[in-house]
Amino acid sequence: MKSWLRERVLPLVAIGLIRVWCLTLRMTNLDPAAENHVNQMQTPCILTLWHGRIFYLFYHLRNRPEYHLLISPSKDGDFLARLALLMGYSVVRGSSYKKAVSSARTLIKILRNGGRVIIIADGSRGPCEVAQTGSLELAAIADVPVIPMTWGGRRKKRLNSWDRFVLPLPFSTCTVKFGRPIEIKTRSHPAELDHKQKKLQEQLNKINAECDQEQSI
Repeated sequence: MKSWLRERVLPLVAIGLIRVWCLTLRMTNLDPAAENHVNQMQTPCILTLWHGRIFYLFYHLRNRPEYHLLISPSKDGDFLARLALLMGYSVVRGSSYKKAVSSARTLIKILRNGGRVIIIADGSRGPCEVAQTGSLELAAIADVPVIPMTWGGRRKKRLNSWDRFVLPLPFSTCTVKFGRPIEIKTRSHPAELDHKQKKLQEQLNKINAECDQEQSI
């Protein structure tokens, strides 16, 4: 009974709350052309963001089955996977730690078949807002760009969690921004990968700051 409530009922309740919460928000886009470019691309890509900035973008990008989310096969992952499916995403069950090779192969196949993948830049364990190389390594193998994205705002609550998870206050303004695509060559030298990793981290921090400083209207 508890398993049924957790896997079937609670996700429906959570989705309802997320939708109502986000319907109270106003959205501004600091660079509509950048998001339009992503939407109009005819080629696959990897979208990436900080773990703490998931909340509003999870709603903003809803009903996009071409976007594949990697979610762990754990019991907590069952709940998150159900949420993602209800929000209109496609889900890949796997881990970036256990059986990571199998997960990577699945994501590469999706990208080579024209799909899109959303990857958390600082992973599921952190450190907070420190870019990992996973998205860049996948991008190099599949020959696709990595596109940073974020949301922010002045009226928000930061939770006391490892990722400093950010929640927008109801009836506030959320500011969205997509960064510039980061290209990485197949079989890149380790020094090139390090350079792109720093570039990704810098871009994510830059667009975070721009969104957080934007005045609400």
